[in-house]
Amino acid sequence: MQALKETNFTFPAQTGFYRGKVRDVYSFGQQMAVITTDRISAFDVVLPRAIPYKGAVLNSIAAHFLRATADLVPNWLQSTPHPMLSIGRRCQPYPVEMVVRGYLAGHAWRQYREGHRMLCGVALPEGLQENDKLPQPIITPTTKAHEGHDEDISREEIIGRGLVPEAEYRQLEQYALQLFSRGTEMAAKKELILVDTKYEFGRTEEGTILLIDEVHTPDSSRYFYSEGYGERQRKKEPQRQLSKEFVRQWLISEGFQGKEGQQIPEMTDELVQHISARYLELYEKITGLPFTKPGGEDSLEAQLDAAIRQNIIPQ
Repeated sequence: MQALKETNFTFPAQTGFYRGKVRDVYSFGQQMAVITTDRISAFDVVLPRAIPYKGAVLNSIAAHFLRATADLVPNWLQSTPHPMLSIGRRCQPYPVEMVVRGYLAGHAWRQYREGHRMLCGVALPEGLQENDKLPQPIITPTTKAHEGHDEDISREEIIGRGLVPEAEYRQLEQYALQLFSRGTEMAAKKELILVDTKYEFGRTEEGTILLIDEVHTPDSSRYFYSEGYGERQRKKEPQRQLSKEFVRQWLISEGFQGKEGQQIPEMTDELVQHISARYLELYEKITGLPFTKPGGEDSLEAQLDAAIRQNIIPQ
């Protein structure tokens, strides 16, 4: 199984390059080619081994949901000429991520368990247990850190610090809640619960707000299986999850949460294969479509190089 950890292309007419946690982004004026590699991150740390097919899974799920929500919010995507490649519109990202939570899980539960009843300026009711449904979806934004950890931030801090103008921030909130509602409906049709997710937005030179990055993927979202959810809550049993949380839980069990001085545990071949298989399961369950593995005799890097040259560089 091939796995692509990074690319290092140089193209004619290329105007920029950025390497994120899992994506390599090549800029060409007002367009960009985004390669979703097989890198995997958790606790804001890129893990040492790449996961076969992970990039194709994430890119394909993101494209699926970007197309399914384009009637709600304009987005950056123009085409996907390869399962690991998306081509789209460049814009200036807002320096915050819009995290929407419908259930008390993950980071929100860890904060709640420690006694906090305010999260990003949002009050949480007393008497909740892990994975309970919240009275209504809430937005708990975070900063976007180029290095290190994202940090919780409130609406008031975002506006007060001038990170996002108030009118634009309120539009981001409206878009985020509309997207979460659509994602919830789509998940329900697959017998899933969209627990929480994050959205990122940018602004074009003309002032249009676009939905960017990935949408409703297992890296940016948490899903529960809806069958048996209520019974498991009554018995205070763990929920069956469809997300990257299983990777985080493995790291926690090995004593790693991305904190200073902690050592990333060894990733064995068996673990890498297990994670890869879970991502394939995620794709087929979330989209309801069979997954087609990237093929051909050429390496993934050669395939992507050719796809970018054919689709974005003027001949």
